[in-house]
Amino acid sequence: MATLTVWKFESPTAADDAVTTLESLAKQELIQLHDAATVSWEPGKKKPKTRQLHNLAGAGAMGGMFWGMLFGLIFFVPLFGAAIGAATGALAGSMSDVGIDDDFIKSARDKITPGTSALFVMSSQAVPEKVKAAFADRGVHAELIQSNLSAEQEAELRDLLAQ
Repeated sequence: MATLTVWKFESPTAADDAVTTLESLAKQELIQLHDAATVSWEPGKKKPKTRQLHNLAGAGAMGGMFWGMLFGLIFFVPLFGAAIGAATGALAGSMSDVGIDDDFIKSARDKITPGTSALFVMSSQAVPEKVKAAFADRGVHAELIQSNLSAEQEAELRDLLAQ
């Protein structure tokens, strides 16, 4: 079973800095990484910068299309207004079918704001408490937003992205 976790940080550069910690945890086999991406939102900017971490993405990577759709729903649809929002209704419905529901999207949208950053991780066999402790050991405060995906939901998500 894959898990989509979102770690929010209180500075626009902390998510990029946390990637090193994530790589270390993977080497210690405390987490199995499938894919990851960062969001960095500088104060005063209208939208955040996003980056997929290709060096972490293995054979099971969801790919840029997944991150693009997810980040579009979270960060960019509110900027485009009702016309584009209506067109994304079907996409949002499809994402909720795979465990990424409106509550998850709203929570991420509300918490990841200018001056913050986030690390989005698709993983399995992770112990969130150990991940959070590893961030804390490096002097970084991280807030966890989490959405679990069942094996069936993960397969549906892959099918959705293949269309």
